Amino acid sequence: MSPPIKKMSNEELESYLEACRVRIEQVLDDALPRQTVLPEQLHAAMRYAVLGGGKRIRPVLVYAAGDALDISRERLDGSAAAVEMIHAYSLVHDDLPAMDNDDLRRGRKTCHRAFDEATAILAGDALQSLAFKVLAQEKNARISPEIRIKMVETLAIASGSRGMAGGQALDLAATGRELDPAQLENMHIHKTGALIRASVTLGSLQATEADPELLRGLDHYAKCIGLAFQVKDDILDVEGDTQTLGKTQGKDHASNKPTYPSLIGLDASRRMATRLCGEAMESIAALDAKANPLRWIANYVVERSR
Repeated sequence: MSPPIKKMSNEELESYLEACRVRIEQVLDDALPRQTVLPEQLHAAMRYAVLGGGKRIRPVLVYAAGDALDISRERLDGSAAAVEMIHAYSLVHDDLPAMDNDDLRRGRKTCHRAFDEATAILAGDALQSLAFKVLAQEKNARISPEIRIKMVETLAIASGSRGMAGGQALDLAATGRELDPAQLENMHIHKTGALIRASVTLGSLQATEADPELLRGLDHYAKCIGLAFQVKDDILDVEGDTQTLGKTQGKDHASNKPTYPSLIGLDASRRMATRLCGEAMESIAALDAKANPLRWIANYVVERSR
């Protein structure tokens, strides 16, 4: 029988997260065009959208999955930056008046309020293309062309009509309608879950000699926490407050959007998030202590207050 896996202390976890965040902030800062370069306003808006804080869960997941499989951080930087750029672009576009029409994001004005709608649209477009440039031109020579193409494919599927963009389309179409649990889960697996799942995949793609069963476990872990993340977001839309959330509380309810609390109730939503967390943990039970950051993230997803 294997010895129990030693849990990370709070201090170790905070140190791990801080190291990941400091690293990705520098990688993003280096990859983004300077706002003094033409066209200045567009570049300023891109930097505003990406470097304006945030939990950085997706790049942390890239690093954590790679750490669990002994992939060096240097080889993960491009994937971590690319997935965060895609996430940032999606937020810029989601906040637009034609979509969710939000004025607040990450505790400050949304991109189209800080600049203007046209600039925000172009900033999102440019961030999307920059993400794929970063993946295609990532400087680490140890990443084979075959793996690099698979990374591009993974992110493209996760962010397109079969992933995040498709999920947003389903979300817009569902406004004012009643969905059954299967329809709601399908919407969220695409809208939020696809990019979270891609983050773990991007972190593990370079582990070409890893046990396929471990990789399948990681993928199921990502699927579980991706859905749990959205369930918790739905709960926070009811229970949270605007100042803590950094975005407008109650917006989904006011917009008559289908959510888990509106469909199954708050208590059942909490139980669902807890169940998904447990399932995620079980999926990576075969991984050793190097996977502890992934275990912590699963707990964080359902315990967070923002």
